[in-house]
Amino acid sequence: MPVLRVIVLWHQHQPFYKDLVTGEYRLPWVRLHALKDYYGMVKLLDEFPNVHQTFNLVPSLITQIQDYANGTAHDPFLRVAAVPARDLTSTERLFALQYLFQANPVNMIGRYPRYQELWGRFRSAGDSPERAEKYFQPQDFTDLQVLSQIAWFDEFFLDEPNTAALIKKGRGYSLEDQGFVIARQMELLGRVLPAHATAAQAGRIEISTSPFYHPILPLVCDTNMGGVSTPGLALPQNRFRRPEDAREQLLRGLDLHSEVFGVRPVGVWPSEGSVSEEALSIAQSLGVKWMATDEGVLGRSLGINFGRDGGGRLPAQTAEKLYAIHRFENGQTEMHLVFRDHTISDLIGFVYSGMPPQDAANHLLQNIRNAAQPVLDQGRDAVVSIILDGENAWEYYPQSGREFLRRFYERLQREPGVEAVTVSEAIARQHDFNRFSSLVPGSWIDANFNVWIGAPEDNRSWDYLYHARNFYSEAAPRASEAQRALAFQELLIAEGSDWNWWYGPEHSSANDREFDELYRKHLSNVYQAMGATPPDYLAQPISGIQARPEFAPQTHYIRPHISGEMVRYFEWMGAAVYTADHRAGAMHGKQFLVDSVHAGIDENNVYGRLDFIGGLPATDFDLVVNLESWAREEQRPRRTLRVDAHVEGDSMLSWNVGSPAEQAPLATSSQPSEEVKIALRKNFEFKLPLAWLLANPVAGEVNTGGPSTIPPTSLLRLRFSLWQDRLPVDALPLEGWIELKLLSEQGLVAMTS
Repeated sequence: MPVLRVIVLWHQHQPFYKDLVTGEYRLPWVRLHALKDYYGMVKLLDEFPNVHQTFNLVPSLITQIQDYANGTAHDPFLRVAAVPARDLTSTERLFALQYLFQANPVNMIGRYPRYQELWGRFRSAGDSPERAEKYFQPQDFTDLQVLSQIAWFDEFFLDEPNTAALIKKGRGYSLEDQGFVIARQMELLGRVLPAHATAAQAGRIEISTSPFYHPILPLVCDTNMGGVSTPGLALPQNRFRRPEDAREQLLRGLDLHSEVFGVRPVGVWPSEGSVSEEALSIAQSLGVKWMATDEGVLGRSLGINFGRDGGGRLPAQTAEKLYAIHRFENGQTEMHLVFRDHTISDLIGFVYSGMPPQDAANHLLQNIRNAAQPVLDQGRDAVVSIILDGENAWEYYPQSGREFLRRFYERLQREPGVEAVTVSEAIARQHDFNRFSSLVPGSWIDANFNVWIGAPEDNRSWDYLYHARNFYSEAAPRASEAQRALAFQELLIAEGSDWNWWYGPEHSSANDREFDELYRKHLSNVYQAMGATPPDYLAQPISGIQARPEFAPQTHYIRPHISGEMVRYFEWMGAAVYTADHRAGAMHGKQFLVDSVHAGIDENNVYGRLDFIGGLPATDFDLVVNLESWAREEQRPRRTLRVDAHVEGDSMLSWNVGSPAEQAPLATSSQPSEEVKIALRKNFEFKLPLAWLLANPVAGEVNTGGPSTIPPTSLLRLRFSLWQDRLPVDALPLEGWIELKLLSEQGLVAMTS
């Protein structure tokens, strides 16, 4: 009977945040993700002994975790969290307000009421540390210092008695509580690498590696590969070609794993799944047996389009090309390759966080079976590879996604005919391989390198690297061994992919400035380590000014006609407007279908409008609008409404408006209300009675008058989402809500939360 083998590879990675000259960490994400994700992801498998997985640990991440675990990391973010609140300088208070709220507002900040309260106070000051500082007393800072750290603790750590007691306390934390949280972090960070070693020794996981500082190997070998992968792509002025650096990056990674885990890895997830024939040849020469990348690279190499049907399935002849172990053979180069199922991997990264855990787990396993079934029907074993980041997705899930993973692993473990295996186990159990001899260079993102090269910022960074590398080669004969070692290490760090991830138009974060400064600092350190003065251009930012998500508050009442035609622009003037940022953050692959939302009220109604990117989506979809009303001091919404609309083609076939407090819908397309108007043509628009949101479901009171009867501090919260195939694929806002304060027209304001 044919077997379905499921490979799950978690890629654990953070950029190299340490400045080797000052010894200081410029950002805290290694520490925080090591606390929240890395330990628990592998520890969870103790509960599922028959679920084997592959964990890819980037070497530069390992060295940073070791630095923290040994107590030798100089982290200003941790230092500010540890200083007694009364001893914080004004600069440190501003630093705390700027950085200690950098967490998911729903699943991390919102999990702790006091943390959310402090965050709301900060938001009400316009997200400005300078304006917010006067509203924070010493006790507020202490509570912020404690809760901003607990929010990043792993679920296993949160269950430990002392930490659970702190969470129960909720607020009013003492210096002893603060000291406990700081000291506890160091102990917990020390568990991360031993947990991986223990699981590997027990055979539950395989540990693979990446090039040491996470460079794009094909581009380090030759930046002209960008033009090979994307003909006509604008390239840097200077061709960077250093295959010897690519080899050194990979060799150092293999050596570190041997030192830390006692076993030399045989597998590599090349940074960003980036491969070329030259990179494969270098890896084979160092003893690597397998590498992994994305299905898009395989499709381009074989001339196959891996397009799915409506049920997510590939045709049988195409499925057998993807769902197997491949073997690249060309001249002296031989390498086993696995190719990630892009669609299924992205469901975990971007969709399942919006679903109940059991439903998501069932959907995932059914998708895996559906994908492999055409191969199994031919009597052949199938291999489905799921590969994605092991940290960035989980902040979008409640409780770091643990309940979803438990349900999924439970299904994997007991599903007949399914084996959850490591990559090496899958290779060992497959008796025949799909062989091919020509590989198109590319990465897991669109099977090219356009994220890291081609944009003006990207190319400028490559030119700066080119000049620094040439300077090193020319100055090395005159430098000491210590100078050469430090300068070369800084070069290897600067070759990492992370800097160019944030350059160019594709991605943005709250720390763009810090990434730019750190990249230029690493290049400057090359010159300084060799006793030279860095070029003046390294003092100037590479990154330009980019658009950010834009929110404009409601300024006065609106009374638009609801038509869905996008022709009455002036009728929506004064509404609150939220415009999406279509660039991704740390994760790439989010599907963007909605462009902006408008929302507002008048004396009697609430209005909403959703605009799409490039017109209505091509496939059928559902729209959901969630609305809530809140009043001062209440711990739950006074009233909730939900608008559902089903769209096929370019027509809205049905809609309804309902409330959990009502058994029957308040209005539907088949039983409309004169007070309700819903339309979809070029965009989606609605009008609902404001009174429906101001009812108290307990007391049964309804405000039916004008502004004078509205509680002066009441809020409306709105969120729009778009669903396809019963999966949430896009939303605005992506996190939190749009909030409208219900005041008189003269005092009307709005905010996002």
